[in-house]
Amino acid sequence: MFEFPVRVYWEDTDAGGIVFYANYLKFFERARTEWLRSLGVEQSKLRETSGGIFVVGETSVRYHRPARLDDELLVTASIREAGRASLIIAQQALLRASKALLAEGTIRIGWVEAQSLKPARIPPIILEALKQ
Repeated sequence: MFEFPVRVYWEDTDAGGIVFYANYLKFFERARTEWLRSLGVEQSKLRETSGGIFVVGETSVRYHRPARLDDELLVTASIREAGRASLIIAQQALLRASKALLAEGTIRIGWVEAQSLKPARIPPIILEALKQ
């Protein structure tokens, strides 16, 4: 399971001083991007070399506990399911010190042709990298 550290900044919080619920999706996005990068899959290069991109098709998030300003989090990413044209990625946001679960969810990303946005098969090189 990939882990990515995130610190909560003022801009991440709402008027109540806790992380605004939608910002967990931003944290999840950063962790997925860095996870793919760690596997040698850089999304900006993918478009240039393959003509395709990943797009988010579905999200589901459950919130357990709030994170607050200056908290240090660990955001995880792991494959739950890999298909020909899409991936389901399981993600969690944990309080780094105690490993308390703050939020968890799944994100379905699909592979599409960059110009037409029509669904396409995920290139084999990406699927191979994900098996690592």
